Amino acid sequence: MGRADERRARQGGGRRATPRRSPGTVGSAPAGTRAAARGKSGKSGIRRFFTWKSVLGSLFGLVLLGMGAFVVMYMLIDIPAGNATAQQQSNVYKYSDGSMLARTGKLNRENVDLASIPKDVQRTFVAAENKSFYTDSGVDLKGTTRGLLNTLSGKGAQGGSTITQQYVKNYYLNQDQTVSRKLKELVISLKLDRQKSKDYILAGYINTSYYGRGAYGIQAAAQAYYRKDAKDLTVEEGAYLAALLQAPNQYDWAIASDTGKKLVQERWNYVLNNMVEQHWLDAGKRQAMKFPVPKTPKAAPGMEGQTGYLVSAANAALERQLVAQGTASNLGDAEAMVTAGGWTITVNIDKKKQTQLEQAVKDTLTSKLDPHKRPVDGDVQAGAASVDPKTGKVVALYGGENYVKHYINNATRRDYQPASTFKPLILAAALEEEAKTQDGRAINPNTIYDGTSGRPVKGSEIGFAPPNEDDQNYGDITVQTAMNKSVNSVFAQMGVDVGMDNVLKVANSLGMDTKGLPAVPAQTLGTMGASPLEMAGIYATLDNHGRKVTPAVVKSAEHKDRTVTFPNPVGDEVISREAADTVTSVLTGVVDDGTARVSVRDNPARNGQQVAGKTGTSDNNKSAWFTGYTPDLVTSVGLFGEGANPPHKQVTLTGATGLLPGKGRVNGGGYPAQIWAAYTFGAMGEVSKFDLETTQGAAVQPTTQPPTITQSPTTEPPTTPATQSPTSEPPTHTPSSSTPTTEPPTEQTPTTEAPTTPETSPTSTPDNPTDPLKPNKPNKPNNKE
Repeated sequence: MGRADERRARQGGGRRATPRRSPGTVGSAPAGTRAAARGKSGKSGIRRFFTWKSVLGSLFGLVLLGMGAFVVMYMLIDIPAGNATAQQQSNVYKYSDGSMLARTGKLNRENVDLASIPKDVQRTFVAAENKSFYTDSGVDLKGTTRGLLNTLSGKGAQGGSTITQQYVKNYYLNQDQTVSRKLKELVISLKLDRQKSKDYILAGYINTSYYGRGAYGIQAAAQAYYRKDAKDLTVEEGAYLAALLQAPNQYDWAIASDTGKKLVQERWNYVLNNMVEQHWLDAGKRQAMKFPVPKTPKAAPGMEGQTGYLVSAANAALERQLVAQGTASNLGDAEAMVTAGGWTITVNIDKKKQTQLEQAVKDTLTSKLDPHKRPVDGDVQAGAASVDPKTGKVVALYGGENYVKHYINNATRRDYQPASTFKPLILAAALEEEAKTQDGRAINPNTIYDGTSGRPVKGSEIGFAPPNEDDQNYGDITVQTAMNKSVNSVFAQMGVDVGMDNVLKVANSLGMDTKGLPAVPAQTLGTMGASPLEMAGIYATLDNHGRKVTPAVVKSAEHKDRTVTFPNPVGDEVISREAADTVTSVLTGVVDDGTARVSVRDNPARNGQQVAGKTGTSDNNKSAWFTGYTPDLVTSVGLFGEGANPPHKQVTLTGATGLLPGKGRVNGGGYPAQIWAAYTFGAMGEVSKFDLETTQGAAVQPTTQPPTITQSPTTEPPTTPATQSPTSEPPTHTPSSSTPTTEPPTEQTPTTEAPTTPETSPTSTPDNPTDPLKPNKPNKPNNKE
């Protein structure tokens, strides 16, 4: 053996190395065997590197590193000086042209000694937020860790803070959702708990927390909600204020939705039950307690007229965006950020159009109201919103006669039914889903339906047989005519044909909040809640050829400490252009030959302007609507019957302004359409025409006359709906130049002329037909149109 062979043998462990062979040599190892050997060798290498000892050691090292970092932070971070008052600044609000709208500023807070607040009231806050407050170390490590992880993952904070931590956030830091702020909060809370008494911390917490209505601290909150000093609060009232802190905007009784009212009552019960559990409240006294409904809020000085409505709408939009972009964890924190000041907020409101809208409401409606002469006139509330469909900008908004006198913004409230202004959404769903009738005919503006009043719908497990306005029978009519005359029985059947789940899906895509609504036929009458701003956005999407328009009140919001970016109000296509344009085409018929013709078509200021729109009059005449549009401007006007005296229940509008009681209904084609016309024809600019891609609807020139329609039968109407398909495609319907004799009268200024047909008895149906209906048992809500 040569020297080279000996050297190789020594390197191979003393054995003579195996001679190398080429791949093709007999006796060489197969390729698969070699690969397996390499894989086995690699795996064993990874195992040697990631042993349980190495993993455990790494984790232990990370824990030690984290503990060391926390110790350093604890040594370096001191309790800062309080900044809640120092940070308070004015908010400046500007119109779209940069001119001044309003300035707000003074912090509504008055500190009170804890000793002056009843002990049981103090305990309501502990029961609501932190039952272990008197025994904990000031922090909730588990909740804080969860909050940090949520912040890092972009989910925002999700509770877990003690009263001490919340006080530190409110008074020493801010509401920002950042990791550094949360770590500071943790350190300062630990130090504060060691250096100060629990009473000191609790006093600071209830004196600096934000309660909504612009109120910081329990004294301001007691005045804002119950018009009394904090020392005079009852346990029940204290429990409401404590419950309020979780979501001041959502839980404010004056502006809360039905869901919000339910949630705050549940929270109120939770607080009191915790007090019983902690032996702070006698169980017998607890059972006797009743929910203390807060007083109606009062507006701050300087917010008179429309100013307060515009400011509140701008604040609400900014608060939602702060939550959406993760700057605030919830609307309560966002509201506190905005109220703390330092903002310059420019709204999209056009100063000239705003003035024109206010004047239109005054000239057309409010100047005719005389509550001293007619008590019902004191129940009339008007709201309106006007949107540019091409940009999504809210160019004008009418919230009520005076923000100081009526706190609720009628332009954004969602507690009244939009009634028949919902019908275009049913047609949009039918066109978008390419739906068919029960006997297989495609649904379009020319489709024939049975317009018999009270006809039971077919194809639904839930019985439903709505009457038409004044129980009018129309016989076989086209969809176009049914829309013109707002025939309930036709659209109830159409909703079933399309599928109510599909109707609500399309309505949601257009901009209506349909979350949680039952998919029942009664929804076809517009029995859900909606606001004028919401309806303006929906119709703006139709006007914009199916591209989603989300009305934008705020143009920009600037602050020295944070940046807010607002999304584009105009989004992607949510329904096809053909579907949207066909609905627009059909809605021109409502103006030219339907329920809006007197107020809109015949208005001398129209000057040939093409208009699409829909009227609506709800159950028992509690609301009346007109939502209409030109190619460049969409405006929704609603009138709402709201009791002038607490508890401000929904009441009828019938008889308002001197219209004959019992028969003088405030229809959508009356005052709402008149307000719309007075405003729009003055604000629209040049006369324009719709650019529609459709071959259907009233905008298309007919080739033949439409079929004769029986509108006022002198004989008993048929007991069963017609089911035969027409032998040929019915001709396109076009507006008639003559005024139909069966159209319900539109209210004008008071006259001695009464409607020709009495109003259907309001006792025939429940007030809220949105409740689930029993199968196979027809239900007849009393919506008029």
